[in-house]
Order: sequence, then C-alpha cells, then structure tokens
Amino acid sequence: MSYRTIDALDAKGKRVLLRADLNVPVKDGRITDRTRIERMCPTIAELANDGARVIVCSHFDRPKGRRVPEMSLKPLQEALSAALRRPVAWADDCIGPAAEAAVAAMKDGDILLLENTRFHAGEEANDPAMAAALATLADAYVNDAFSAAHRAHASTEGVAHLLPAFAGRLMEAELKALDAALGNPARPVVAIVGGAKVSTKLDLLGNLMKKVDVLVIGGAMANTFLAAQGHAMGKSLQEPDLHASARAILDAASGADCEIVLPVDLVVADEFRPHPPTRTVRAGAVPADAMALDVGPETERAIEQRLRSASTLVWNGPLGAFETPPFDAATVALAETVASLTQSGALKSIAGGGDTVAALRHAGVAERMTYVSSAGGAFLEWLEGKTLPGVAALQAD
Repeated sequence: MSYRTIDALDAKGKRVLLRADLNVPVKDGRITDRTRIERMCPTIAELANDGARVIVCSHFDRPKGRRVPEMSLKPLQEALSAALRRPVAWADDCIGPAAEAAVAAMKDGDILLLENTRFHAGEEANDPAMAAALATLADAYVNDAFSAAHRAHASTEGVAHLLPAFAGRLMEAELKALDAALGNPARPVVAIVGGAKVSTKLDLLGNLMKKVDVLVIGGAMANTFLAAQGHAMGKSLQEPDLHASARAILDAASGADCEIVLPVDLVVADEFRPHPPTRTVRAGAVPADAMALDVGPETERAIEQRLRSASTLVWNGPLGAFETPPFDAATVALAETVASLTQSGALKSIAGGGDTVAALRHAGVAERMTYVSSAGGAFLEWLEGKTLPGVAALQAD
C-alpha cells in the first residue's frame, strides 16, 4: 500500500494534529512502561523542530464517553515533556472551547497535549461531528499510533478524511517492518505462533499458512493440536471444542505447501507453580496427572534448525508459560538464537503482541531483534490479513 509520510508535509507554521498512543500502563499513579511515550518522541520532535504547532491527542483506558478523573491524560504531560526534554502545554479537553483556546495560544515549535479523546462518546462511535471538531483545530493530521490503527474512531480514522493526512515516523517504521515480514518478505519465512488458545488465533493461523513456508505452533494452543491428533495430554490446557478446527488447519496447511511444526516433546509438571518438579516426555505421552507447560529440548532443536535456514521470522506468542520459571526455558533459548541470527545479518526478525514483547524483554533480546512492534491488537489483526482503518485512511491517492 502506498501511503503519505511526513516527508511530504511542509510543517512550518502549520497546526498539526498528531494522533499518538499514550495508553501506557499505570500502577498506583506511576507509569510502569514508557516505551510508547519514547517511541512517539521522534515524530513530535521532528515536527516541532520544523516549526509546526504540534497538537497531540490520544485515548487513555476506557472511560466510555464520560469524564473520569483517574483516566485523565494530565499525568502524561510531565512524562511527555521529560521524554522530549522540552515544554508541553495542556488543554483540559480535546475539542471545544478549551482545546480551541489552547491551540490559539500556540506559537511555531510549541507542543500541546489534549485531554483524553475517549471522554467523548463520539470518539469510539467515529461520530462525524467529533471528527469535524478535531479537524477545526488543525491544518494537517499525522497518525503515529499504529497500535490504535485497527480502531475506526474519530481520532484515528474519521479526522483523517477531513485534513491532509500523513504517517508519522513510528507508523512508517511499523508499516515497513510489516511489509518486510509478510508483504514482500525474503524467503524462506518462518512464523512462530504461541499463546494459550487456538480460539483467539484461528484467523491468524488461517492467514499465515498462506503466507509463510514454516508455521511453528507452540504454547498451550499446541496442546489442542496434539489432542486433536489423538495424543494423550493429561491435565494440559486445551480446547476440545476446537479439535475439528485444528485438524482442518493441518489439512489446509498441507494443501498450501506450508510445513506445520508441532512439539515432539514437552516439559510437564503435576502442578502449575514456580519451580515444581518437572520431567520431559514425548508429545502425546503426558501422564494423566500432569500438564504440559513448555516444549522440550528436541522440539527446541527442531525449531532452531528451521530458523537457521530461514531469511524472515514473524513471532507472535511464547512457546511455554514463560512468566513462571522454569517454563520460560524454550522461549528464552530460542529468543537468544533469533537475536544472534538477527545480529549476524542472517535473519530478519519481526515480533509483536503483548506477551511476545514481554517474553523478549524477559529474555533480554528485545533490542537485538530487527523490529519489535509496540502494538497489540493492531499487530494481530494485521497478521490476520485484516484492513486497518487507521492505516487505510493514510493511503495516497
């Protein structure tokens, strides 16, 4: 897809409405992860340095169209200012008189943060009146929130049709990485898909099998595939209602010339807790009183073999219950292999999804991947082959 970037925007003297994603995790009033704030800074700084009047808008949490004080973006003003190392002004609303007055007071190079867009019901409803009110604040629109691009909301899609619209640097980087992953990838392509439930990833698996050469299935969702083939899985988490779907996916992959890699051995325990007694068994030979919680060393080696002959990797989901040691072992070991291959130039690695990012950070390799997407739902929907409204709205004529 061809889309406009801020390279085509003459920003000097213009009021630029920049859609960010400042929906960061907060606990006890403290920001626990500033990644999304930091990733927004290059676009904001570039526009401000070019003489734009940068008007930042974002949602935060789910106030459902009401003004909820604890969901205000006001605490983000100081965090954004600190990350940018320059002043950031504040508007107590995102539309209407308060926003208009704050914008009118701006000078070239100034940065303004608007209040939570979801304080208005028109945001999530993509109300044309809400989009129009946002558009009156600016001369141009920049979307730098790929992580919100799967939502057709007033600030992500509606306003983009009312102003000249452009992709920010983070949005541009995401789209380039995604194109490298599945749009026009170097082959062979390996995809690793993990997680707990097949039910949440049926569309993903259906799309990937048509795009990749090897599809590795791990996590608890692999248990469903093994059980669907008649293997004994003991007390392992799995979805009996999806056995037919799992068999259909295996059949379809064969027809699409996509190799499916399932675990051949599993690390099992009688209870799910940190550091219980464990043993490794053949896939399909899980004792009745045990549960599979990670893939075993033989499976790990099989995946590593595919990775060493691959040119591109797409990774969504851990291979085991990585939050609870020692069931992080396979995910950490393979993450280290991926990072090493990436750094040597042998592999282009693109990863995304909340659990995946957490697992890569846990392994200490997030900075050594080709690209790690900060998006969650948007990354997953893109992997599923769905059109993202916030991206489609940036498409060049």
